[in-house]
Amino acid sequence: MRKLLALVILCCFVFTAKAQYAYKIAKLKYNGGGDWYANKTSVPNLIKFANANLRMNIFPEEDIVEPGSPDIFGYPFVHMTGHGNVTFSDGDVQNMRRYLMSGGFLHIDDNYGLDKFIRREMKKVFPELSFIELPFNHPVYQQKFKFASGLPKVHEHDGKAPQGFGLIYQGRLVCFYSYECDLGNGWEDQSVYNDPEPVRQQALRMGANLLQYATTTN
Repeated sequence: MRKLLALVILCCFVFTAKAQYAYKIAKLKYNGGGDWYANKTSVPNLIKFANANLRMNIFPEEDIVEPGSPDIFGYPFVHMTGHGNVTFSDGDVQNMRRYLMSGGFLHIDDNYGLDKFIRREMKKVFPELSFIELPFNHPVYQQKFKFASGLPKVHEHDGKAPQGFGLIYQGRLVCFYSYECDLGNGWEDQSVYNDPEPVRQQALRMGANLLQYATTTN
C-alpha cells in the first residue's frame, strides 16, 4: 500500500512539474540513414536560453518525433538537422504537409551535407512551393534580437555566406531552412566545438528568434 501511494505521489509530482510549462518542442527523427540525432546538446541549450531571455516557459527537455507520427501536431516547433540522406515516405509527406498547413513550424538546419536531400524531400511535401531566400527585414530576423545582416556565421565549410530560406504557404512561413550557417552547432555546449562565446550567443539569439516567431507570429 505504501509503495502504491508513493507511486501515485510521484506520478502527481511529474504531471504537475510538466503542467507548469507552456509546451514542448521536438527534434525530427527521419529515415534515410542521415544522422538526425546530431547536436545532442543543442536543443536543450536553446530551450534554456529562450526560457531565460524570452520567458518562453518551454519544457526543458526536447522530445523526439517522427514525420509520420500524429504526435507531431502537439509541437508548435520541430527542429531538424543532420549531414546526410533524408527519406520521407508517402505517409511522412502527407502528415508533414498537414502539420505545416495547420500551423506547425519546421526549422531545418543543414549541418553540412543535408542540402540536396532536404530540398528533394521537402519538394514532395510542398510540390507547389520552392525555397526562397528571406530578406533581412523579414520578421524572423526582427524578433527579440535584431539581425540586420541575416543569419550569423557559426562554422566555415565552403566559404559561402550563410543563407536563410523559407517555404511560404498562403502567406505564412511554415519552414525556415538555415544553410551554410551551422546554427545548431552554435547552440551546443561550448566544450563541443570551442566556439567563441560571442558566436555561441549570436547563434542562440537567432534560434530564440525562430522560436518566438513560430510560437507568436504563426
